[in-house]
Amino acid sequence: MDKSKRPFSKSKQSFSKSKRSVRRRLPPIQPGDRIDYRNLSLISRFISEQGKILSRQVNRLTLKQQRLITIAIKRARILSLLPFLNTAKKFERNESTTRPYSFRTKKK
Repeated sequence: MDKSKRPFSKSKQSFSKSKRSVRRRLPPIQPGDRIDYRNLSLISRFISEQGKILSRQVNRLTLKQQRLITIAIKRARILSLLPFLNTAKKFERNESTTRPYSFRTKKK
């Protein structure tokens, strides 16, 4: 009987394979980096395109680092170094796109 036709066949090979990627990323904050509201290049990495603060799971930070980043972002926003919201429109239309009026007749 073929292996593909066997019901409930377990192979040891399926358990040894990992579904996660093997590639490892560098930690987002290096030991020499200082978390401060003036360090905008560091802070801007932890803000989404809409201007929201990204979560710990996305950032891959410790709890203490996430707290310091959050405080630094809020201070930078208050001092207007960072915007509260990103209101830049990516898809602006240069020409006006007004639709021509169509004459409709009433159905009797």
